[in-house]
Amino acid sequence: MTSPSVLHAPKPVTLALDELIAKYDGRAPRYTSYPTAVQFTPQVDAATYRGWLAALPLTDPVSIYLHIPFCARLCWYCGCNTRAVNRHEPVSDYVQHLIIEAERLQGALPGRLPANAIHLGGGTPNMLAPEEMDVIFGALRRIFDVTPDAEIAAELDPAVLSRDWVRAAASHGLSRASLGVQNLAPQVQAAVNRQESFEEIAQCVAWLREFGIGSINLDLMYGLPHQTTANTLSTVDQIVTLRPERIALFGYAHVPWMKAHQQLIDENALPGAAARLDQSEAAAERLVSEGYVRIGLDHFALPTDSLVVAQREGRLRRNFQGYTTDSAQTLLGLGASSIGSLPQGLVQNIAQELPWRAAVVAGDLPIARGVIVTDEDRFRGEIIERLMCDLAVDLGAVCDRHGRTLAGLADELSDLRAFADDGLVAIQEGRLTVTDLGRLVVRSVCAVFDTYFAPEAGRHSKAL
Repeated sequence: MTSPSVLHAPKPVTLALDELIAKYDGRAPRYTSYPTAVQFTPQVDAATYRGWLAALPLTDPVSIYLHIPFCARLCWYCGCNTRAVNRHEPVSDYVQHLIIEAERLQGALPGRLPANAIHLGGGTPNMLAPEEMDVIFGALRRIFDVTPDAEIAAELDPAVLSRDWVRAAASHGLSRASLGVQNLAPQVQAAVNRQESFEEIAQCVAWLREFGIGSINLDLMYGLPHQTTANTLSTVDQIVTLRPERIALFGYAHVPWMKAHQQLIDENALPGAAARLDQSEAAAERLVSEGYVRIGLDHFALPTDSLVVAQREGRLRRNFQGYTTDSAQTLLGLGASSIGSLPQGLVQNIAQELPWRAAVVAGDLPIARGVIVTDEDRFRGEIIERLMCDLAVDLGAVCDRHGRTLAGLADELSDLRAFADDGLVAIQEGRLTVTDLGRLVVRSVCAVFDTYFAPEAGRHSKAL
């Protein structure tokens, strides 16, 4: 067997695009955690979670995630846990239960912990009324010591955003906002039930700027029905005129067996793998030409943005919200389907809203499942996170930190031979580097180190 310290030198790229698709367009996790949610089981329950919470150090800051599972409209491409409502009563009732859950969490904590990040996701957090935000943030500040420089972020739907809502959110410290754009072509928007104009997006950005929101992200997608490289680039050209600090470029994951509303999408209108790749790479090239720095798999940021600084300094992290600079070792989730991450493991709340409410009323933490993280998981998780964030990892250094040797990764290094032969990775002196072409299949490279991964199970989205 070849020595693992010098396995493969860089090779010229000889793989054509159609060959890349044929060989590597399988399924792979998105690796927003390791182990991934597929490994969660009911064996981790509320009692397990309470034990983990009680052991948290009082001085270590935590992050908080709140899931708001409501939208004014149901976008047919959506893979999130949400539902459309045309009355506000379900939202108001949900907020009341959310506060009860937060108080249950408080009872399980060892004391008033510092919090350096609060993230509102969904769904559509701007479905919350201003007075409901008063209630939520009031409760969080009673339970946690929210630091003065805490990053407070929210995912927003432009269709229901108002100037008054932005003003109210800013009064609670909103510092980062993410607006969904996806694609501005009318035919694409009609095909996914999400109509909005560039002018509406621009107005939302103006409101956010007016009230001092210093970091704005715009979400784009590729691979939607009727989407082409031309209308993808047209969308990019319009949104870069707004100069958002960050832009995310996500591939549409068509999983109608998991998300029934995706059955409303005409599969015949979906672009094929080659067209998807052309859309994503053309958009990436255009964004880079406009001065954005490419971050990991699917993010872009202006050179002065904290994501770019963190990537340059090797501090970039990846969690359930994507790429982040958040250094907290503990993420506490509140709300239906929310996921928490603690040093001991991962937990997820009951996903369905009504059973979640019932569990909250019953008096316990509404945990449905989770996974205990082992030393082996931490070792492999560090390798995977660095690959997802940096497209490179010093395997020898990671082995040293975890009391292992490169020889213990001999099988994985052998499995990487095909990637190296195709010019997708290089390994020299124990350092694994993903090439520019290999960025397209970095999830599949990570899967080599994933001892749980079962490609035949078909439980993940396409890798390309």
